[in-house]
Amino acid sequence: MNAVIAQLSELSGLAEGFIRHMALVFLRVGAAVALFPALGEQMVPQRVKLAAALAVTLVVAPAVPPAELPPGLLLPFAAEAAAGLVLGFGLRLMILGLQTAGTIAAQSVSLAQMFAGTGPEPQPIVANLLVLAGLALFVAMGGLERAVALLILSYDLMPPGHLPAPADLAGWGLGRIASVFALAFGLAAPFVLAALLYNLALGAINRAMPQLMVSFVGAPALTLGGLALLALAAPVLLGVWRAAMEAALAAPLGGG
Repeated sequence: MNAVIAQLSELSGLAEGFIRHMALVFLRVGAAVALFPALGEQMVPQRVKLAAALAVTLVVAPAVPPAELPPGLLLPFAAEAAAGLVLGFGLRLMILGLQTAGTIAAQSVSLAQMFAGTGPEPQPIVANLLVLAGLALFVAMGGLERAVALLILSYDLMPPGHLPAPADLAGWGLGRIASVFALAFGLAAPFVLAALLYNLALGAINRAMPQLMVSFVGAPALTLGGLALLALAAPVLLGVWRAAMEAALAAPLGGG
């Protein structure tokens, strides 16, 4: 009888350690999946996100050995959630950069208000188009598989139960946000330059022919030119964005 009780106690200890390990992994994975591209979109139902988080947890947990955690009840769980948010936020910024580039481009070619409410988030049609194309490109390039591998490797970068240093985290966040904004403005640069040159030419025409209603003539031409430029430049812009996403996946904690 005593032997049976001892075996049950041993099994209970093993089960407790297993459940604790799975819970910690789920916290990091769930926080990251909520922000990952494709899986963390608002159009994805919450049940699908939960199922994806559970499936990824079953993949990540066996590849991560249980680690010695610091004392305390809330600190390890808070640290795991923070680590997942950091990883997810780094990749989510790439989608926000693409959305920012589309918004700037749409504003430049007078498409900011056309079909602005077609997506789950209020954004111009150019931003919707670029974001959906970026998400499809992310999935096609194996981004989800690489994101799962990144979760496994993150345990070497951020050990379980340890919060990142606030100074390092702030420096990383500022560097990553600055690089994403630079990428967004670079992607939108052709539209901004084309709109600037077109408006300068339109202003010169208006000065030469004051009786001509340049707004009625120029606005449709600007929109048509913007759509033509979008059709020509979108493959190149998405190629540049894909290279930036590759760099973000290769160096998740890099600043730029």
